[in-house]
Amino acid sequence: DFALIAQAASLHSRIPFLHFFDGFRTSHEVGKVELLDENVLKEMITDDLVSAHRSRAMTPDRPILRGTSQNPDVYFQGRESVNKYYEALPAILQEQMDLFASLTGRQYNLFDYIGHAEAERVVVLMGSGAEAAHEYCEHISRQGEKVGVIKVRLSLPFDKEAFAKALPKSVKSIAVLDRTKESGSQGEPLYHDVLTALYELDCEAKLPFNMPIVTAGRYGLSSKEFTPAMIKGIFDELAKETPKNHFTVGINDDVTNTSIEYDKTFLLKDEDTFEAMFFGLGSDGTVGANKNSIKIIGQETDNYAQGYFVYDSKKSGSMTTSHLRFGPRPIHSTYLIQKADFVACHQNVFMEKFDILSNIKEGGTFLLNTPFAKDEVFARLPVDVQKQIIDKKLKFYAIDGYSVAKKSGMGSRINTIMQTCFFAISGILERDEAIEKIKTSIQKTYGHKSEQIVAMNFQAVENTLENLFEVDVPDSTQGNAQMQPIIKGKYGEFVENVTKKIIENRGDELPVSAMPDDGTWPTGTTEYEKRNIAQEVPVWDSDVCIQCNKCVMVCPHSVIRSKVVKESELVDAPKAFSFVKAKGFEDDDRFMISVAVEDCTGCALCVEVCPAKNKSQTNLKAINMAPQLPLREEGAEHWEYFLNLPQMDRSSLDHSKVKDSQFLEPLFEFSGACPGCGETPYVKL
Repeated sequence: DFALIAQAASLHSRIPFLHFFDGFRTSHEVGKVELLDENVLKEMITDDLVSAHRSRAMTPDRPILRGTSQNPDVYFQGRESVNKYYEALPAILQEQMDLFASLTGRQYNLFDYIGHAEAERVVVLMGSGAEAAHEYCEHISRQGEKVGVIKVRLSLPFDKEAFAKALPKSVKSIAVLDRTKESGSQGEPLYHDVLTALYELDCEAKLPFNMPIVTAGRYGLSSKEFTPAMIKGIFDELAKETPKNHFTVGINDDVTNTSIEYDKTFLLKDEDTFEAMFFGLGSDGTVGANKNSIKIIGQETDNYAQGYFVYDSKKSGSMTTSHLRFGPRPIHSTYLIQKADFVACHQNVFMEKFDILSNIKEGGTFLLNTPFAKDEVFARLPVDVQKQIIDKKLKFYAIDGYSVAKKSGMGSRINTIMQTCFFAISGILERDEAIEKIKTSIQKTYGHKSEQIVAMNFQAVENTLENLFEVDVPDSTQGNAQMQPIIKGKYGEFVENVTKKIIENRGDELPVSAMPDDGTWPTGTTEYEKRNIAQEVPVWDSDVCIQCNKCVMVCPHSVIRSKVVKESELVDAPKAFSFVKAKGFEDDDRFMISVAVEDCTGCALCVEVCPAKNKSQTNLKAINMAPQLPLREEGAEHWEYFLNLPQMDRSSLDHSKVKDSQFLEPLFEFSGACPGCGETPYVKL
């Protein structure tokens, strides 16, 4: 809508428009939209104005000079010559908004007011945060609360008369919210414009109400959450006799004390909207499947649909969280889900690391991708998770998605499988109808690539329904499985108090005082984060190995290491710790390769590069992939022992040789690179 309105107004006014959205929050949203009819476009765009615009273009056919370099004698006058165009712009824009409304029924204004007709407290803001404020004000004003919100549609030039006209005459206090930080200034840009507009109108005796209290607030930087609870906190602050000015909301500023308090438990309840959260691993297809689900529901039903996707900087090596909403009315909730009807965890390892079920509603549905059988899956969960399932009376479903993917020829891509599970048990669509629509979506997505890929995905859908099962939830917990520590090792205070919380997805809890004010952070801290994301990890076969060290060199995350040490150093070696006589070294030197199974991403490049073949089993090499879970405990013990063995003398090695160079300690390790990254081995080398 705004793209068309801005284009039309620009042609009329000869002023360029910056038509923008606020970053990650909006650019990564998937939502249902109504496309504009071509006839509306034609009605809004005047052919004569297009011709006039084109006639002003610079061309060698009609030589003109524009944009000259001007000296101080005339530059000032030149700048002031355009004033009339900017002065005329607000009226032109409103005319185009009114014309658009006559064609579509959707009315916009330079400043749109939502809320109680006699509001005394008003919040002013623009961008996606205005939608959350809209949702809150609609909800709370129906209960008699005298609050409202102004959505700023045109920020520059700021039309002060239009702004004052949009405000209810009953207004007593205003909070102006900016999603930016202008260090050192007396306030952020929108606050300055609002304050200046009201002051000038007051001075000119044109203000249609008494001058209200005006405060400035900052929120949502870097797409930080902006929720109804925070909006309520702002309105509560405005109700005070002397509300805090230049405040922040959504953080705990314990240094300069700018933050205001708010009730974090406050929720807007909408029984008509279905909310679902999906926890996946970057590159496992979870996000793509959820985008497809939104398209299916948004295009094939009357429901509105919305999706937000939270990624970590590690991208394909870390947890992704998808937030999906479906409902019969337009969705104004421009924030992440706080209480979900449905939660799916597509990686079993997350259950022992993160509080996956903290946001699920009582009586909700939980879906888990797990390698464990129906009769043991519940007992394999940490006891704390079992308690949540019992206490919240959850319906619990499970599937071995990776097994189904493998049998269906899909490798490790579980997206189609988990999407099928969601539709099969969520009740969003009737089951058979949902399966049919998934298959149609598969045909659209993969049909142009290969019929074989389509057939594999179809097979995966069929296999999913056969392998999806409901878990009988007992009355009490079983076994003694516990949550695993999110980090391991000998780490310092900063890692304990800051890094650990960020890894636990609790970074929002960190106060301002926890952050280094000069931006300096400790290095080498990824060694403490044991992600355990690999389904399979490399296992070294010492009998087949030719000791070339190619596997060590190619490893993107430095999780395969080799050493040569004296046999006398190998005292108290753990059970099954392998080593062999070192080739090209002295008789009492022993060669070994060790793998950090908890850090490995399972890319299998080491297997691909290994030149040594097992002559008795030709499908095997000196490095072979094996399931990670059975190897985890022993592997961690072996790795710890290996790291404590002495490093080789750097001066005794030829750094220009592949084999020798890989005995050196890697100074670039456990990076956030994607599995199989081709860049990090170069950095390491």
